[in-house]
Amino acid sequence: MAQRKGCLIGCGVALVLGIGAVVAVVFGVGKVVDMAGESMVDPAVYEGVKTGDAEGDVRAKLPSGESFVKTALKEGGPVEPEGSTCAWYVSTGEAEMGKETVLRFCFKDGKLVEKTQYPMK
Repeated sequence: MAQRKGCLIGCGVALVLGIGAVVAVVFGVGKVVDMAGESMVDPAVYEGVKTGDAEGDVRAKLPSGESFVKTALKEGGPVEPEGSTCAWYVSTGEAEMGKETVLRFCFKDGKLVEKTQYPMK
């Protein structure tokens, strides 16, 4: 009888841990998808803004851009305009020649001073 109780307790603990692991994986995948969504921009938004537009107006059309992929998006791009603050995004448009397109928006003195697109390395 004691062995049977021990086995049931062990199986119960294993079941709870297994369910906890599944919940953690699902939660983690959800967070990764959310964070990736924060770094994607529709090409129409890129085309719709012009240099000289107010920074607040442009940023209102963009997601936060804060995600784990930000550093990877910076690689391989042209030099940032001096004294500017830039934000990097992945285009939701079609990949060209198998490479995603990076969209970069740079701001200085409250205005969009540069917008650039280049293939992700």
